[in-house]
Amino acid sequence: MTLEDVARAAGVHYSTVSRALDPDTARQVNVVTRKRVAAVAKRMGYQKDMVASGLKRGRTHTVAVVVGDLGNPNIGPLLRGISNRLEAAGLMPLIVETQNDPARLERIVSHLLSRRVDAFILTAARLGDGPKLRRIRRHGIPVVLAVQSVPGIRLPAFTNDDILGGTLAAQHLLALGHRRVAQLRGPADIYSCLQRAQGFSQAIAAAGATEVVLRSTAPMGTAEEGNRLMRQLLDSKRPLPTGIFAHHDLMAFGALSAAEERGLACPRDFSMVGYNDLPNVERMVPPLTSIRLPREELGGLAAEVMVKMLSSADRAPASRKLAPTLVVRQSTGPPRDFR
Repeated sequence: MTLEDVARAAGVHYSTVSRALDPDTARQVNVVTRKRVAAVAKRMGYQKDMVASGLKRGRTHTVAVVVGDLGNPNIGPLLRGISNRLEAAGLMPLIVETQNDPARLERIVSHLLSRRVDAFILTAARLGDGPKLRRIRRHGIPVVLAVQSVPGIRLPAFTNDDILGGTLAAQHLLALGHRRVAQLRGPADIYSCLQRAQGFSQAIAAAGATEVVLRSTAPMGTAEEGNRLMRQLLDSKRPLPTGIFAHHDLMAFGALSAAEERGLACPRDFSMVGYNDLPNVERMVPPLTSIRLPREELGGLAAEVMVKMLSSADRAPASRKLAPTLVVRQSTGPPRDFR
């Protein structure tokens, strides 16, 4: 079905149909004709040739959305927020996964640039990805960072306030009376994890409490890594902290499993705070106290800004951080000395 077919059926010139069906030129056609053309096009099943339209305008109407791990439960709500806003603006999200592999990200960027995507929304940036981001920017393609930011890169970033998140976890444990605490830290090359650690440590130090520091960090925020770090903590000759903050709920799951294998129970022997407030954490035994992040809202905000950047050549918008909240459940309670 072509524009010529629609024009013949509607009894108007080809150029009139072209203008009537194009949002950018529709106002040049009177309302009655525009509605008639639209009705005929719909009845005949006409679909706009986006490839031809893109070649004409130098646009493909696609936005690359780069994620680290599609298996991460955090990604679904974020992608929903991004997709809903992009599709409402007539843009198609092209979702690709790096599998948390820097070399794979390099290949993906090259491939997407060759496909002439209109923009990038990158949710998987790590501290060493600065050169890749600068490469995209040199092509004149808009880039928005979501969830993860990279210090020193002048790109709009829409992230969670992870310093606040770490602070909330520390303040909760301190308020319960915990004075000896520890962190199970996430990847050292992910800025949000560094900020969580910073917020937690600063709050603990300000309260004059003791933080037991594990030198090891998790290369990925998985249950297996949480189990490994918890076993290191339990194998230490130092007394077990009464309050523990895991940088990811999945890490908290693994840590609780390691503790149970040693005959320890939560919150009887220690309290656990997770991060992300993943679906169904309230069904755990015990239900997990966690830091909740506004994932879908964050995705929608990043996409909204991208839509504005594509429609305007104005200066790039300022970055924003969204505030997390603490959700208290049964995995935290006072240490034994306070009961």
